[in-house]
Parts: sequence; C-alpha cells; structure tokens
Amino acid sequence: MTKKANSLEQFLSYRTELLRYATRLVGDRGEAEDVVQEAWLRFSETASSQPIDEPRGYLHRIVRNLAYDGRRSQALRARYFIENADAEAAAVSLDQPSAESRLISSEELRIVLEALEAMPERMRIAVEMHRFAGAKLKHIAARLDVSVTTAHHLVADGIERCRARLRRRPPE
Repeated sequence: MTKKANSLEQFLSYRTELLRYATRLVGDRGEAEDVVQEAWLRFSETASSQPIDEPRGYLHRIVRNLAYDGRRSQALRARYFIENADAEAAAVSLDQPSAESRLISSEELRIVLEALEAMPERMRIAVEMHRFAGAKLKHIAARLDVSVTTAHHLVADGIERCRARLRRRPPE
C-alpha cells in the first residue's frame, strides 16, 4: 500500500471524530467541514514526506490549530472591518449637493460678488484677503497701510454688507 493510500485510510478512520471535534471548536458544522478538509490537505502533505507516529493526535492538533487560527482571523476581521460595509457604502448617496442646492448656492455667490463689487476698494480687498485668502488681520493691515483695528472694522463691515444683501434677496 502506498503512503498516500495509507494516509487517506488513516484520515478516513478518524474523519467523523475530527468533524465532531471541529464542530465543538468552531461552533458551525459547515466551518467544521472546511477545517477538517484543510486538516486532510496538511496531513497528507506531511504524511507523503515522512512517517507519522501518532496520526490521530497529529490530526487533532491540526484541527485545533486551524480552528483557533480561524477564530483569530474572524476576530481580527470583526475588529478592523465592518460587516456589509460594501453594501452600506453603495447605499449611501454621494456627497454632492442636489441640483436645487447648487442653484441656490450659485445665486448666493452671485449676490455676494455683487456686494463685493459695490464696496469701497479697501473694504473689498480686506474682505477678499480675509475670507478668500485666509489672511490674518495684521497682514491685511500691513497691505492696506492701516491699523489692525481698522482692518478688523473693514472686514466686519464688509461681511455685514454681504449678509445684508443676502437677506434682501427675493424668495425662491
């Protein structure tokens, strides 16, 4: 009898026992079947290259190790991955505004740009530097050759003019 046939015969004689053992370890008959099948592959690979003194004990150890590896792998997946995340992600709409929101925003931008054009030049520059370029008041003051307090007033007054224009816009 060949080594392969002998190892298969040994495995088959313990298969039912291994399946019960694996089921107790993993808690699911289907998973247990997979574990026992993987155990056979590992057992046959080793048995083809060397004799195994205690095949029953060796098979039980393989099943136990595979079951524990599966549990660790499952715990790791549960820890780092959200189940059904792909389905949930597909169900979430894209982070894009609706056509109505885009229309309202473009109208608001048009009104703000008109308000900026109507401002005195220093006020417009101060608001644009502060709101669009993110410049600090001391940089605005230096650019306009005014005090920081004056720069603050220019920005605050300019923003208030924009808000007032937006409040006066006709209803949609």
